[in-house]
Parts: sequence; structure tokens; C-alpha cells
Amino acid sequence: MRALLLVFLLAGLAHAGDEAATPLPALSVSVLQFGTAHWELDHILHQGLDRQNGYRLELKLVANLPASRLAVTSGSVNGAVADLLWAQSRFQADTPYLYVPFSSRIGEIVVAEGSGIRAVPDLVGKRIGVAGGPDSKGWILLLKVAGQQGVNLDKSASVQFAAPPLLSQALKRGQVDVIVTYWHFAARLRGEGGWRSAFGMADLLTAMDLDRKLPVLGYVFPADWAEGHGALIDRFAASLSQAKMELADDESHWQRLRPLMGNPEEGVFQVLKEGFIAGKPAPQTDQRIADLHRLLVLTGAEADNLMPAGLFYRRQP
Repeated sequence: MRALLLVFLLAGLAHAGDEAATPLPALSVSVLQFGTAHWELDHILHQGLDRQNGYRLELKLVANLPASRLAVTSGSVNGAVADLLWAQSRFQADTPYLYVPFSSRIGEIVVAEGSGIRAVPDLVGKRIGVAGGPDSKGWILLLKVAGQQGVNLDKSASVQFAAPPLLSQALKRGQVDVIVTYWHFAARLRGEGGWRSAFGMADLLTAMDLDRKLPVLGYVFPADWAEGHGALIDRFAASLSQAKMELADDESHWQRLRPLMGNPEEGVFQVLKEGFIAGKPAPQTDQRIADLHRLLVLTGAEADNLMPAGLFYRRQP
């Protein structure tokens, strides 16, 4: 009898050892080295939230957005961060991606503290710097809202497109009156002092009768790959939710991330932290997905060829 018990005990220990030795499934994500998504992904790794949720997160740091997109389209990583318009363009090109919400932050319209610009009509006759190109979602949205208010900014303002850092410098030098830029560049300017947000892109969404908390940025995964790895994506989404909650609740996590943010001075640091936390997307609902579809149409997508609801990840961890 004792011998039999010993056999069962040894078998149980061997089985436990096999389970412990089983490697966790890996999920690889391409991310900009100095991008805001890197903050929460680094937090996941540091806190071990990936392993707590039964997977292993692997990051591929890249220097620019084209490199990140190339990494996911070439299959060298499973996922990357992209905006809604990019995901829609991939769907139209018959290479659909599953879209997992990351942030509701789009951008802001920034002016000098003493500027008289406070609303869309005030942009008439002004020199406007726009981050990105003519297809920037923020610029397209601004044009749509302006048009609703009887303002044609293409004809009534002087517009130039450039990279966000260059636009920030142009604003400081007085070469432009206002810039339409990404939220974290706007946050840095406001944190330095002397600059303010004339209005935000969320205000433009409200003007178009859309939800202010739409997830305009997301983690994207090739749809065919995602279909076979649903459980892994659920685990990733759960760790994202945990990371966002922990970053919102504990200042010490941000102090550790401060070097990754470029060691900003205190004012900039606080505005960046608050902006990131405020960008936590609300849970996906049928109405929010309908609003995302409306936003896509407003920014140029064909109404009869939109990403289906099934490509918007909505399981709540």
C-alpha cells in the first residue's frame, strides 16, 4: 500500500513539474520607443501582469510609425499600435485587423496663452500648423466641423503640415498662430507654461454628436491570426485593463516610468500623466461602435465598406 501511494505521489509531482515547465504563450507587440503605449506595456512587464494573466509579452521597440506598421504587416510581430483610420484602410485593402482599444485621446488645438482663438470660427485668417498630413484624422475632423459652421479653412486660413516637434517649435517662434497636434505634444507645451488648449478634438466629436470617449487608437492584430488566438488576446486585454487601473491609482508607478517619458520637468510630467489616464477608453458598446462607424464615414470612408462590428474587440476583462 505504501509503495502504491509513493507511486501516485511521484506521478503527481512529475505532472506538476511538467505543468510548471510548460512555456507560456507569447504575444509580440511593436511599439514606438518613445510612444505613450510603451508606458503601459512597460508597466505590464515590470509588474508581471502578462504572466499573471497566463501569457508572455514581448516588445519590439521601433523608432517611428512606419517601422511599427511594417513590423505587424510583415508578420514579424503579432500586433502594433495604430489609429482607427489605418485599421479601416487595411480592411478596405482586404487585410483586416482586430482592433483592441488603447486610448480615446486624439489631439488638441494649441495656442499662446494670450491668443484670442477659442473656437473654430476664430481660425479664419490664421496660420495653422497641422501634425501629419492632409489625411490626419484631427485635421479632417476639424475641417468637417468648420464646414458645418460655414467656415472653409482650406481657403480662409494658411495651412502647413509638419511633424509634431517641428510644429511645437514653429509655434514658439511665432511662425504659426495655432497648431493641431497630438495630445502628448500639446501636453508638453501646456506643462511648460505659456500655452493653452483652444479646444480639444473631443470637443469636435461632441460638435458632430459623437461620443467623446471613442477609442481612436488601438492595438491591432491581423484578423486571421486573432481568430485563432482569441484566448491570448483576452489575456492581453485583461493585463491592459489592470495596467490602466494601477497607473491611475498609484503615483509611484509613474515615477518609475518618468525616464521612459524623457524625464520631463514636473509641470510637463503631471500633464502627461493626467492626459494618459484621462484617455482610458470607455467599454465598447453597440452605440460606441456605431459612433466609430460614423467617425470613419466623416473622415472619408465609404459607408458601405466599413470595418464590421466583429473587428472591434469588446470583451470586458
